[in-house]
Amino acid sequence: MADTEQIAIVQLSVEDALAGLALSTEAHWNQNEADWRFFLTRGNVFGVRDKDCHLIASAALLPYSSGNAWISMVLVTTNWRRRGLATKLVDACLAVAAKQGLTAWLDATPAGATVYGPLGFKPTLQLRRLRFENTMPPKAKARPSLLPCGIEKFTERDRLTMGFDRGPLLREISGRSSARLLSNGDAAALVRDGRKARHLGPLFAESPEHALAMVNEVVWCETGPLLIDAVYEQVEFLKGLIGSGWTIERPFQRMRFGPTTAPATELPFAVAGPEYG
Repeated sequence: MADTEQIAIVQLSVEDALAGLALSTEAHWNQNEADWRFFLTRGNVFGVRDKDCHLIASAALLPYSSGNAWISMVLVTTNWRRRGLATKLVDACLAVAAKQGLTAWLDATPAGATVYGPLGFKPTLQLRRLRFENTMPPKAKARPSLLPCGIEKFTERDRLTMGFDRGPLLREISGRSSARLLSNGDAAALVRDGRKARHLGPLFAESPEHALAMVNEVVWCETGPLLIDAVYEQVEFLKGLIGSGWTIERPFQRMRFGPTTAPATELPFAVAGPEYG
């Protein structure tokens, strides 16, 4: 095997979307080609290729507003793991963030958190990914209680929960042909396609009861499996999901590298996903 000290880190382009998708598919992640294309056109995506020019590792830095950025898509193909490639690629992302004066965030698996902590990342909130198989038959139409949500209103709710604006991201995702931006009273949520399951989030509401009601309405009018990345600190909401038949797949730890740029004034019930924050 090649010495990883001699392996070059390269910047990827949109032509690498399918190669990136192959990496996340191997890892059983839910990202699809549209997600990869967004990162490759809007972010800084770094990779490592083997001697045959096959993509064997990746990491992405997606800039947001107000001096913030998200690190994700940290992937290494099976035969090249435990050789320091992920750390080298995250270092490349952090170098860009430092040069641009950005605070970097990420959502880490438990194994990832043990790597990122020594690099200087500090833990913030916790997440739990849950899955609902949703074997109910197709419905003719959505219930009347579910209404379209305007993108400007949704973006403002997201800004309150993140502390910074993610308008370009939310406009792109909600504009995909299969995505739906929904409201139910004071609750609002984004539902979008993934490779393995539809993803529900971000989700905002004034109470756990309203958040659960929104989830139940979405389940009623969707078919096939659903994923949600619930905020662990929303205890009653998480209990309600489990009581409704959702099962926990894995935890995530949100972490920050650098100072807090702007405090969030509202806690979401679910987030956009570990790749987007």
